[in-house]
Amino acid sequence: MTEQWKRYFKGDAVIWGVIISLSIISLLAVYSSTGTLAYKYQHGNTAYYIMKHFTFLFVGLIIIFITHLIPYNLYSRLSQLLVFLCIPLLGITLVFGRHLNDASRWLTIPGTGLSFQTSDFAKLAIIMLVARLLSQKQDTIKDFKKTFLPIIGWVGMICVLILPANFSTAAILFATCLILMFIGRVSIKHIFLMCGTGLMIIAVFMIMAMYVFHYKGRTELWKTRIENFISGKSESNYQAEQAKIAIATGGIIGKGPGNSIQRNFLPHPYSDFIYAIIIEEYGLIGGVAVLFFYLWLLFRAGMMIKKMDRTFPAFLAIGLTLILVFQAMVNMAVAVNLFPVTGQPLPLVSMGGTSVLFSCFALGIILSISRTSIKESKKVIASTQNKEKKENNNEEHGEDQDNN
Repeated sequence: MTEQWKRYFKGDAVIWGVIISLSIISLLAVYSSTGTLAYKYQHGNTAYYIMKHFTFLFVGLIIIFITHLIPYNLYSRLSQLLVFLCIPLLGITLVFGRHLNDASRWLTIPGTGLSFQTSDFAKLAIIMLVARLLSQKQDTIKDFKKTFLPIIGWVGMICVLILPANFSTAAILFATCLILMFIGRVSIKHIFLMCGTGLMIIAVFMIMAMYVFHYKGRTELWKTRIENFISGKSESNYQAEQAKIAIATGGIIGKGPGNSIQRNFLPHPYSDFIYAIIIEEYGLIGGVAVLFFYLWLLFRAGMMIKKMDRTFPAFLAIGLTLILVFQAMVNMAVAVNLFPVTGQPLPLVSMGGTSVLFSCFALGIILSISRTSIKESKKVIASTQNKEKKENNNEEHGEDQDNN
């Protein structure tokens, strides 16, 4: 059985274990948290949402399987094309996308009724491109014009297009690229310049939106959420208050699967606040287990890139892992009231379409890099062993000649 598994499912076995574990947790949590939604919109058919989510997870696992068999070199070649494609898509989404809470994040595919979140696509594209540029420019990595400007230009353009509708995604993506550039040995003073530029862009955007174009929908929402979080006015922050109740009543071992009460009161218990439901039903033990899986994923990615002697796969693997783990940390921090409400789903756990699929695509790329790394490590070990055998044979042959 183990040999058959290794034959078809290649790459880091621990990362595969994390994926399967989070998928099982996702099915249990989504089934439990969508009960109220089913009674409200599907006449009590509780199987509707779990089957829909199971379908997305199943397709996602197929994406992981296919993607992890593709050589990682292909993603370097595709990165520029994908970025050029996502820029108009983000622009079209801002103007013609589907609106929710004054934000235009989803683009509907004509004639199908299907919609996807273009920022998820953009996150993958820009991380691929940054990894490519960092690997190509290692000889001039400290140069402002040759290295820093080309990278910051692409990152800034993508983040500015995401910012109006999805501040938290833009911030997470910007921070990930920042850390990736630091790992890639970009000059520290250039990185600080990048931070200052990002803060200036946010300030200018908010001033222009509120006082020039009188567009106060999203900016007022951001302002209100931050003010409520700082002041601790729980009566005006209903979601965070309900999440606190869910966590407080979960205790150490939780209420048990399907016994959540706060799923009936939380606005989005199956996506933004699914971590609170997990803690309510599975207690502190369940919450720590979910946190452990994401940290384990980050640890395994770090161990993987330590063994690599090529820069592009190392930058790509750590970049994709960082953005998944950062997103997970933000989601969990919101649930336990460490961050203001942001609307970030928990990767591979929250119910959702494009979030699940693009998370799976990122995990598939990480496994592809892992698969290649393991293959190269085996070649190095085999080469070393053959060299040692030849040396031993030569020594034995020399001893035989001396004896003769």
